[in-house]
Amino acid sequence: MSGHNKWSQIKRKKGVADAKRGALFTKLIREITVAAREGGGSTDANPRLRLAVDAARAASMPSDNIERAIKRGTGELEGVSYEAVTYEGYGPGGVALLIDCLTDNTNRTVAAVRFTLSHYEGSLGTGGSVSWQFERKGQIVVDASRHPEEAVFEAAIEAGAQDVTSAAGEHVVTTEVADLHAVRDALERAGIHVSSAELTRVPKAEVAVTGGAASKLIRLLEALEELDDVQKVYSNADIDDAVLAGVE
Repeated sequence: MSGHNKWSQIKRKKGVADAKRGALFTKLIREITVAAREGGGSTDANPRLRLAVDAARAASMPSDNIERAIKRGTGELEGVSYEAVTYEGYGPGGVALLIDCLTDNTNRTVAAVRFTLSHYEGSLGTGGSVSWQFERKGQIVVDASRHPEEAVFEAAIEAGAQDVTSAAGEHVVTTEVADLHAVRDALERAGIHVSSAELTRVPKAEVAVTGGAASKLIRLLEALEELDDVQKVYSNADIDDAVLAGVE
């Protein structure tokens, strides 16, 4: 299991606390609004919106909030217009970072991202400086306590998945971007409950980060993800297990 996935597992465990702070709902509403604006308000015809709505429901967001976000995106209700922007940079230990944002003020957002990076011994890079180190993939998570690895593997591979890995109580199914929904639907038809499904960025190679650099990197990742305009942060770090254990 890659370091990025191990960090993702910890973030999922901490998701309830994030939702209580309201930060998660804010990010989900922005994603729903932008998805509806760019692809229309139908979850059947708009794969990005379907993923966003599923994530919102998994976080127990009220249906009224979801519907209002969709209507703001389609123009049926007035609302703020958000722009998608991705920043590239470096963190402690020389790891590569991709920072996906949705913002109504790029000047504010880049200033906040730059300050956060520098505060935790990172730096902002130029466009294209690290993005080549990542690939776009689909990722599906299944609770290992509910479904055995063999059943998940067989159903996923038969549906066209690229790989299935298991660790820390969950199975992670990797797909090509275009196959994400088909594989998820196939798993559900096979009676396998999907905990989450999302488009992600997977590093082509990882950088091992240990000791003090690993601790600083975790603090940086947490600080970036707490910024209102930041939706997701990706890194190519293989973070030391002993350091990760201290933040679980």
